[in-house]
Amino acid sequence: MDKVWRVVDTGLRPAAENIAFNRALLEARQAGEIPNTLRFLRFTPSALLGYHQSAEQELELGYCRANQIEVQRRITGGGAIYFDETQLGWELYLAKPDLGCADMAQISRRICEAAARGISSLGVEARYRPRNDIEVDGRKISGTGGAFEGNALMFQGTLLIRFDVEKMLRVLRIPAEKLSGKAITSARERVANLADLLGFVPDTEAIKWVLSAAFAQEFGVSFLPGELTVPELVRYREALAEIIRPEWIDQIVRPAADMPLLQAVCKFPGGLLRASLAFDAPARRIKQVWFSGDFFVSPKRTVADLEAALRDVPLAEIEPRIAAFFAQAQADLQSLAPADFVAAIKQAVE
Repeated sequence: MDKVWRVVDTGLRPAAENIAFNRALLEARQAGEIPNTLRFLRFTPSALLGYHQSAEQELELGYCRANQIEVQRRITGGGAIYFDETQLGWELYLAKPDLGCADMAQISRRICEAAARGISSLGVEARYRPRNDIEVDGRKISGTGGAFEGNALMFQGTLLIRFDVEKMLRVLRIPAEKLSGKAITSARERVANLADLLGFVPDTEAIKWVLSAAFAQEFGVSFLPGELTVPELVRYREALAEIIRPEWIDQIVRPAADMPLLQAVCKFPGGLLRASLAFDAPARRIKQVWFSGDFFVSPKRTVADLEAALRDVPLAEIEPRIAAFFAQAQADLQSLAPADFVAAIKQAVE
């Protein structure tokens, strides 16, 4: 083990600063100015948009303003997410040749399985679940994602330590029924906080150590603590000057009316099924769908997996996408049928 990578901790920061560091470290790694790096980070309360999203369509901006939640735009795609001090972020900035391949699915599996081993060493049984989750007993404890910039990779993960699911739901623009007591309880059952699993709040330094050790073992390297370099700090200041400006956040502005929240309630032999969805009307795309109602599906996470499979899908592709999902899923729907989910979505749109 003669390869040495760097580990840095940039601490608790506002969203604009953390995103500026994303750009600075990724650009610096691409330019060969820094070694492969593991970064730990934390956010003050922040609602983060994907690079291509509109705040008006994705967030409850009134709630964010009333609760001093900073709204920011990431440098990567994906959906809107909520961050605060109850989560620990980790990021890898790596050169493509050190990964052994350029296939993101294989890279994600490798990094996430290593992270899961590190988390498991704290006393829980964490596993990687494609495409980008780490779970404990079927409940999400870490979300991840990666992006290439030329010859460099930025791979990000977030570990839930004492996360408040209800606050996240109130930050995001979702159907009102998702904020009911029953729906919030259901959402909490889908995620796992490390503190709840262990029965105590684990030491942050211990978490960082086990993750560092897991990545070191996976890549056959050792980590040395380091400081941010002059080139990184120069790039950081340049990025922050742009990212902190309202023009960065408002570079994509689309009215909420172009993505209405639609709903249908359908009665089938298998039970009552409610489909609530965010619909991109001009593009005729389902941006997000939520299913609820009085029906039985096993295993429980089948509905969550189906919702994920239908994210950002053209309306015309809904039927084959749902058919393909249930053809692969080992799910017991009782008397409900895959066609019922299709019908509920189409009725909501109509």
